Amino acid sequence: MITAVRSTLVEAARAGDEAALTRLLGEYLPLVYNVVGRALQGHADVDDVVQETMLRVVLRLPELRDPDRFRSWVMAIANRQIQDRGRAVGTAWPRFLPLEAAEEAAPPVGDFADEAADRLSRFAQREDLLAAARWLSADERQVLSLWWQELYGRLTRAQTAAALSVTPQHAAVRVARVKAKLMLALTVVRAWRATPRCPRLASAAPDWNGRGDARAFRRLSEHVRTCPTCSAAGKSAYSAG
Repeated sequence: MITAVRSTLVEAARAGDEAALTRLLGEYLPLVYNVVGRALQGHADVDDVVQETMLRVVLRLPELRDPDRFRSWVMAIANRQIQDRGRAVGTAWPRFLPLEAAEEAAPPVGDFADEAADRLSRFAQREDLLAAARWLSADERQVLSLWWQELYGRLTRAQTAAALSVTPQHAAVRVARVKAKLMLALTVVRAWRATPRCPRLASAAPDWNGRGDARAFRRLSEHVRTCPTCSAAGKSAYSAG
């Protein structure tokens, strides 16, 4: 029964239901922190590896074919990020768990789990970023993923341009546009989650069901651009992070 409920939740998140996505991230974030923290032995890169893992979960969720495999799929992504970060810093970190064992891993316990609990509030800001990324198109997500790898020194701008089949100058323009849209989406997400919520924001898209709908995003973003209350809510939350 629990598996069936979780599969339904994964299917809803995969279809663009933001509430379902937020719940999934909340449920799996402690587990990811726990296994990454143990694998990296409390290394300073733990937060970054967890963030990269969760971002990739969000961006690649539509590609997941079997919702019942969500747990092992997340663990596989986390393991790949651990190995990638190890290669980047010249450290051969071991696999955190055999994949079969990771699927049955218990909820976080012990010292690192206690530390992870303290980090969850800080990740709330990052969770907003993950939710905002859902508003991006498939092409924009590709640009975001490439830009993310640039930030960590894994790609050069020339390599990003080659991956996009454009010139470096055009790649810079595309990255700038995606970053601008992501920041706008982030403002929308934080304004929507603000308490109290601006009543005019809700009326801007009365039929919005919480999914990544392009038409709803246009209406909501048009409102936050001109509404001092919503703009302030987004900037205030961003500064707090």
